[in-house]
Amino acid sequence: MTRYIGSVDQGTTSTRCIIFDRDGRIVGIHQKEHKQIFPRPGWVEHDPLEIWENTQIVIRGALSAAGLSGEALAAIGITNQRETTMVWNRHTGIPYGNAVVWQCTRTHEICKALMRNQGQNRFRDRTGLPVATYFSGPKIQWILDNVPEARIAAEAGDALFGTMETWLIWHLTGGPAGGAHVTDVTNASRTLLMDLYTLKWDPAILEIMRIPDAMLPRIVSSSDPGIWGWTRPDGPLGASVPVCGALGDQQAALVGQTCFETGEAKNTYGTGCFLLMNTGHTPVPSRQGLITTLAYQFGKSRPVYCLEGSIAVAGALVQWIRDNLGLITTAAEIESLAGTVADNGGVYFVPAFSGLFAPYWRADARGAMVGLTRYANKGHIARAVLEANAYQTRDIVEAMARDSGIALSHLKVDGGMVANELLMAFQADILNVPVIRPRISETTALGAAYAAGLAVGFWPDLESLRRNWAEDRRWRPAMDEPTRERLYRQWKKAVERTFNWIE
Repeated sequence: MTRYIGSVDQGTTSTRCIIFDRDGRIVGIHQKEHKQIFPRPGWVEHDPLEIWENTQIVIRGALSAAGLSGEALAAIGITNQRETTMVWNRHTGIPYGNAVVWQCTRTHEICKALMRNQGQNRFRDRTGLPVATYFSGPKIQWILDNVPEARIAAEAGDALFGTMETWLIWHLTGGPAGGAHVTDVTNASRTLLMDLYTLKWDPAILEIMRIPDAMLPRIVSSSDPGIWGWTRPDGPLGASVPVCGALGDQQAALVGQTCFETGEAKNTYGTGCFLLMNTGHTPVPSRQGLITTLAYQFGKSRPVYCLEGSIAVAGALVQWIRDNLGLITTAAEIESLAGTVADNGGVYFVPAFSGLFAPYWRADARGAMVGLTRYANKGHIARAVLEANAYQTRDIVEAMARDSGIALSHLKVDGGMVANELLMAFQADILNVPVIRPRISETTALGAAYAAGLAVGFWPDLESLRRNWAEDRRWRPAMDEPTRERLYRQWKKAVERTFNWIE
């Protein structure tokens, strides 16, 4: 029987299941969106039970689309929105409230308290991360501090913490009936609780945040021949399939893009925008506002690290223009609207809706559209929306070069927005390096499939994965240097206008 690999891609706005063959080609796919919950300004939540229900639906849908049964899968891998945090009861599987999403800023006061006296870099030497609302640790503390039954259960050993891959692996492998409670190194590295060097939970930080270690999952490698558990025959796969691969979504895209050599980088344009550069087996400390994090660990091999620049709002800005302003009716229309003008007309849009992430880390910033004159029209606004993604990416690339000493020679790109050719051409122009789109654009799900497939020998080695990668299109820079620098200088002025909005 021909075998395949299943991949569950649990993202910020939807959940997908994709089934891949040995050449990395898609043979079945199904996707379902979930609700975005905004209880207060700056707060973002998801319903974990809705996501688990959707996961079951998309697994069955992908198998049906491929004309396969669960027995055809050699393994299944998980990739996920990373820092999104939930706490649930280990005996019932019922969450103590909605998941707190990575974008949520409700932990601002907790983070301010953590930074008092010792500053934003208090834990950076151990974790590679600044203190910020982005990460999971402060979110766990918020849940335990604000949901009394969660605190009681956590102290009694009855509560479990997890990010989305932990939640789904636990359910897929049995849930309350012995489900595996694990998190891979890439997701663990996003909690502000894991020591980058030992790959273990840091007891001193746990004590500071008052988080019981009994509620934390076991940290495992991203691709684990030991197999964490098997799906249940009465579950959505209808078969017993090994669950043995997991990667945070951006690391999964790095693996899917086969960036296995030091200095190779990719940028994913999704809800947010995330640029990762492989830095090899040694963590590179950042002094430029980037994150030092785990890229992946395969089996018992040495972990690979990366530098990451995280941008909170990318594709979400296009959604905002569509849903909140009604300038377009579908996300794809942004390109044709932006194409009605030759340039941005002096308009810049800084989407600091939840503050600014890398390299600024300014929770006090808020979104701004600047440079408006009566000449500006909706085409200029649309163009400013697209260009914001390219400018934010350049901010990251420049910081990365200063930290690593490596000048970017080209940029591999993926995510939903890479279909926007106007954006890709402008990205090449403003970076002054070629931008390369792969033939298989579903690199995040593919990376999780690779992790699971390597664990069971479906793919024998990294070279077999490299052979699956192929270029679809390449954009080369065509902008003259004075124009490039003038536009970027204006962008930096626009960014400065967003600071200190929240007192």
